[in-house]
Amino acid sequence: MIDVSSLNLLKGKKALVTGVANDQSIAWGCAKAFQAFGADLAITYFNDKAKPHVEPLAREIGASIFMPLDLQQEGQLERVFEKIAEKWGALDLCLHSIAFAPKEDLQGRVVDCSKDGFLRAMEISCWSFIRMAKLAEPLMKSGGALFTMTYYGSQMVVEHYNMMGPVKAALESATRYMAAELGPKGIRVHAISPGPLKTRAASGISEFDKLLQKAQSKAPSRSLVSIDDVGVAVAFLGTDAAKLITGETLYIDGGYHIID
Repeated sequence: MIDVSSLNLLKGKKALVTGVANDQSIAWGCAKAFQAFGADLAITYFNDKAKPHVEPLAREIGASIFMPLDLQQEGQLERVFEKIAEKWGALDLCLHSIAFAPKEDLQGRVVDCSKDGFLRAMEISCWSFIRMAKLAEPLMKSGGALFTMTYYGSQMVVEHYNMMGPVKAALESATRYMAAELGPKGIRVHAISPGPLKTRAASGISEFDKLLQKAQSKAPSRSLVSIDDVGVAVAFLGTDAAKLITGETLYIDGGYHIID
């Protein structure tokens, strides 16, 4: 990881990071970078099965808050923000790194996806970011930054990405609208679009190894992105140095998205 420990560009800032599943998660790369930049962390884990994998990571970065977050469990998201309000009284950074689609819908054609599967994917992958922004807004009293994770398949047809393409396109559009609405309060909103990464979420995409090989061979950088590359870029966007950057879909992919 790039050594940013002396920068302290986020010293005193409070950051919520959701979606850490293990030490290969993009959210974990972001959490490490936030902490390295000096921020205090709140980390969530999905459920009791995931907790043993995430708890040691939360301890490693000295997370002040560690709570469960299953977006399909009524009230859990609200309880996370209630705890933040109680312990910190404010929030500066909020990372939404959560997505889901039923396997049978994800691995089939878009025209064959079920109504229930599509709506569930939209609720968890897109609408939950809107919910999170609404809860974060009153805590970002001095401004702040909201981040969500997207992918190039939102703009171009990527083989095997299927139903998640339309879902991520909706997420990116929501990001722009929220950036416009929250901008007057000094709150920035970004969608982060990393290149292909070997994460647990990616394991649900058919023939993902071929996608990795293609990205590495065609990207101008001729290299694959890492979770640390993503984390440092996101942390920078959370600093005052990036206070006039908002509403962007930021590609962190070695330039792969510019190549035909």
